[in-house]
Amino acid sequence: MSSRDQLIGFIGTGNIGNPMARQLIRGGHQLVVFDLRPEALENLLELGAESAGSAAEVASRCSIVFSSLPGPPQIEAATTGPDGILAGASPGDIHIDLSTNSPRSVQRIVQLETDAGVVHIDAPVTGGVVRAGEGTLTVYGSGDPETFERVRPLLDHIGTNVFHLGEAGMGCLYKLVNNVIVLSGHMIVQEALVLGAKAGLDMPDLVEKLRLGTARPYMGLVNQFLAKQWENPTSTMMIAEKDIRLALELARAQQVPMPVANAVHQTYLTALAAGLDELHHFAAQDVLEAAAGIEIPPIQLEDG
Repeated sequence: MSSRDQLIGFIGTGNIGNPMARQLIRGGHQLVVFDLRPEALENLLELGAESAGSAAEVASRCSIVFSSLPGPPQIEAATTGPDGILAGASPGDIHIDLSTNSPRSVQRIVQLETDAGVVHIDAPVTGGVVRAGEGTLTVYGSGDPETFERVRPLLDHIGTNVFHLGEAGMGCLYKLVNNVIVLSGHMIVQEALVLGAKAGLDMPDLVEKLRLGTARPYMGLVNQFLAKQWENPTSTMMIAEKDIRLALELARAQQVPMPVANAVHQTYLTALAAGLDELHHFAAQDVLEAAAGIEIPPIQLEDG
């Protein structure tokens, strides 16, 4: 076995990439890691990972490379750019992309990697940063089935629900459907809270009563909405806008009307225009409050 076969590459060690990389290290694997922000690598280096100066260097040192990146532009740059994976990869290598991408972009990358002899597996994850740190994510995998089964033991370190869903691109399709539900659901709850506040309702009392009614299934994140701790986010406004936008692009291609998701996307765009792009996407509530002419003060609920 060559040294390249003994090392696992990981590109993109941000909010969710970092805990996934930690799970691979805890599983006994030696990692070579790269991120544009050196500070995102520090804890991994302390755990024994080796650093690289580019995605190309990671690929030159590892036959299996993971990536976890914000969106299509970053994924394509890290894959096909002059310092990208394909600049350092060898025929027979495997690229496992854990990012949320568009199925169309996945297909384009698959073709380029196939031409270079590299096998692409798209395996976006869902479950959030906490579950990433526990290794209990859900993995929506797709791509060559034999290759997928070969790397499944690695994915098992990351998630407790690991699915192979078909040809490349299907994993991202499942992820976009998941995210449009989640992000639209967040927004309607926040709209309702703003309505209640504008009408003069007491927020803790409103939340208590909603948890006893048919709205109960939607109240899981209401404590976070009202605490309004938007700094140091696990999921940014920029990422949320991207996910909704990719779902809407898919909807247009499939001729599926999505009026609710379109309205949600407009609110995220308004938040970006207001300079909230690096805050938690829950900060869209600030946009809703401003439009209603009211400001709900931060509230720390004791329950929930």
